[in-house]
Amino acid sequence: MTAELHSRRTVLTTGAAVAGAAVGAVALTACSSDSNGKSGTAQAPIAAGTPLVALAEVPVGQAKAAKAPDGSDVIVARTSESACAAFSAVCTHQGCTVTPKGADLVCPCHGSVFNALTGEVKQGPANKPLPSVPVKVENGKVVTG
Repeated sequence: MTAELHSRRTVLTTGAAVAGAAVGAVALTACSSDSNGKSGTAQAPIAAGTPLVALAEVPVGQAKAAKAPDGSDVIVARTSESACAAFSAVCTHQGCTVTPKGADLVCPCHGSVFNALTGEVKQGPANKPLPSVPVKVENGKVVTG
């Protein structure tokens, strides 16, 4: 009877461990994805000198959505006649893609609003600014810096 009890205990303990590992894996997967199913891991840096948009396409004081060569969504803002700033287009609240609206960047999912020229939060629920992307102006184009 002792061997049977020991064997049964081993089976139950092993089964619980396997079930716990499976639940943990599902929980980790859920935590690492945003509402669009994109991975929550940090983006790899974009190669310097990669063109994003022509400077003339972005009005002074406004922003334009662009695609980086790695497929990530970025926002390019024209801060003056000859200078630009860029930010990740991924909302810091729950990962939706923000869209330019004049001098604002608006998240269509939950209504967060960011300053298009600085990436700072103007209205929540987001409470962190958009991460900046280094850029510079070269030969009339905004390129990664």
